[in-house]
Amino acid sequence: MGIIYGFIEFFNGDLILFGESVNRKNFPRIKFKIGVVPQDNNLDPDLNVLENLIVYGRYFDIDPKEAKERALKLIEFVKLDNWLNRNVRHLSGGMQRKLTFARGLINDPELLILDEPTTGLDPRSRRQIWERIENLKHSGKTLILTTHYMEEAEKLCDRIAIMDRGKILVIDTPHNLSNNFGGNLEKVYLSLTEG
Repeated sequence: MGIIYGFIEFFNGDLILFGESVNRKNFPRIKFKIGVVPQDNNLDPDLNVLENLIVYGRYFDIDPKEAKERALKLIEFVKLDNWLNRNVRHLSGGMQRKLTFARGLINDPELLILDEPTTGLDPRSRRQIWERIENLKHSGKTLILTTHYMEEAEKLCDRIAIMDRGKILVIDTPHNLSNNFGGNLEKVYLSLTEG
């Protein structure tokens, strides 16, 4: 995941995104097509909800007027309209997750990487994030989701890669995994990663 969004440099093999090899020369252009929702809320604590999105838009050379228009739509999309001018320090953890989610979409990415997007959320907030992910899937976005919640993977993912100790053990649809290994995804995961 770190290699895909440019946090980790690799020295062997090749990674192709959007038909281009990910390397130092191509990555700045490729990065503009990627949105990232990190596991940790790394919002700017000195800014309010709206400002966090507008300022983040600058990293993608989005005109401030356009960034504000996008930010307002995204704030509505994640249902934070009532907290538009609230400093992020005064938001609950769930609200901060929603804002981090919205921030990952400010550049209207072709690929959205979601790293444990619902960790630490209450059930209601988790369901709201799931709903937003479903909306993005149906709009044609490509999403890569990492999660330890098998229910989340089963509900949201079309294809699942089960990993253990940095190695992919299997990739298939949730339905095929359940049929081939017997049981729900949690049982599949446990049977593949025993020991």
